[in-house]
Amino acid sequence: MAKLSVGQKLPDFTFDTPFETGRSLAETAKRTAGKTALVFLRYYGCTLCQYDIHRFAARHDKIAAAGGQMLVVLQSDPGKIAAQLKPGELPFDIICDPGQALYQRFEIACAPSMAKMADLKTVGKIAKATAAGFKHGEYEGNELQLPAVFVVDPERNVTYAHYGSSVSDVPAPEELAELLR
Repeated sequence: MAKLSVGQKLPDFTFDTPFETGRSLAETAKRTAGKTALVFLRYYGCTLCQYDIHRFAARHDKIAAAGGQMLVVLQSDPGKIAAQLKPGELPFDIICDPGQALYQRFEIACAPSMAKMADLKTVGKIAKATAAGFKHGEYEGNELQLPAVFVVDPERNVTYAHYGSSVSDVPAPEELAELLR
């Protein structure tokens, strides 16, 4: 499969969350009359990923008010996340992709080196995450993985596609809410 772009139909896939197995994207996308965002991050132990997940959870009211829903995709093992979260603790589901099949399927690139995965925005975001008390946990998946964000309508037609250029290159919750309108 090639990189996703606006106007394409995102192929259906089956996924597991930390608390559920065998869900399909097609069924999940139709749970709302609005759009669905798929936010690909790295893994649950990543400081920046924890910070982004926390920010999306804290401002999820804006996403819900836009009429949409979101899913966060991580390279984490479902059992490891289930040991750290309770069912319903987050207002969105985490798709667990420890084999990185979805990252490969949608050609979400990795940075060529640790130095190339960060930019000035990343440095500032790390400082905010650290100040908020987030600490690096267990390493999982590909440490050089870059993020991506796709927004689809209920029929999985891509209305927004963004492949991150640095590890911190994901929209803020308010920006994501606007993309879901």
